[in-house]
Amino acid sequence: MEFLQYNLFGNPVGSWAAAVLIFGLGYVFLKLLRKFSVRRIGSIAASTDTLIDDLLVELLQRTRPFFLFSISVYGGSLALRFVEPVHDLIAKAVMLLTLVQVGIWGTAVIAFWIERYLKKRAATDSAIATTMGLLSFMARLSLFIVLFLLALNNLGINITALVAGLGVGGIAIALAVQNILGDLFASATIVLDKPFIVGDFIIVDQFMGTIEHIGLKTTRIRSLSGEQLIFPNSNLLQSRIRNFKRMQERRVVFLLGLIYQTSPEIMKKVPQMIREVVEKHEKIRFERCHFKGFGPSSLDVETVYWVTDPDYMIYMDIQQAINLELLERFEVAGIEFAYPTQTVLLQPAQSEPPGGIRAAQG
Repeated sequence: MEFLQYNLFGNPVGSWAAAVLIFGLGYVFLKLLRKFSVRRIGSIAASTDTLIDDLLVELLQRTRPFFLFSISVYGGSLALRFVEPVHDLIAKAVMLLTLVQVGIWGTAVIAFWIERYLKKRAATDSAIATTMGLLSFMARLSLFIVLFLLALNNLGINITALVAGLGVGGIAIALAVQNILGDLFASATIVLDKPFIVGDFIIVDQFMGTIEHIGLKTTRIRSLSGEQLIFPNSNLLQSRIRNFKRMQERRVVFLLGLIYQTSPEIMKKVPQMIREVVEKHEKIRFERCHFKGFGPSSLDVETVYWVTDPDYMIYMDIQQAINLELLERFEVAGIEFAYPTQTVLLQPAQSEPPGGIRAAQG
């Protein structure tokens, strides 16, 4: 028993034995707890569709032995009495190792989210991998900068001036490359907000075409005439974009002009005749047909219907069939289409008083 009271580095041997016992039991317990948790939560994650349990398994698997070792060492050190500098040194070492483990966990969370997001979107958007790679890099860089500053602060280094310097330097860099950064953030916005994806047919101002590639700085569009149009991403987000790929139905409005010699009786029959022709076709939802008004050279009949399939070729096939049948039925009924005409009325000038002298007024 006297041996246990022997003083070793300022602590009795018994205290050292207790510290070692706490360290050993604590380390073994944490290792077993980690192993059991991975197995238990992993079995639950395999039978569910939620992502939280999958993420927990990933984080537990990324928990490194050095972190468990440091926690056990710190627990054992609590049974010993050291001078203040030694306690501070142990606490700082444990905090640094904890920050390293937090960095590993944060990287795992970012990779987990990026991987799941890519699996969901890769089938519909082949260009997303590049942008998500950029977002992953930016997220990890931000995480490491924060952890680095926390580590310096833990070591007793005043980081106020460093943070201020980083802020001023960041502003200077941002101003120097603001156009590039604008396009990079616009690329991230396009990926996350999804105003369009690869394969969509869009109209931007007077330009139109199919999206071929969404890059970090530019988006490339294949126009109808064959050439490739390249837009900076920031310009695209500032423009009004018409995305025809997102169209669910197509509204069709067409106008027929009949000659002014068409009788009122026939004009009453024309809307019903057009309606019968339109409603005969599949994928059509008829809306209205009216004798709209009196045009400069025709009696105008306006028809509106919806094509329930957004495909442009289907719309054109239906419209062609409607036009041909209307042409046949109007010919049988003797209804004539109008064409632009203009009637000029010539009137003789009024005769002037003899001698060219007009009567004075008043």
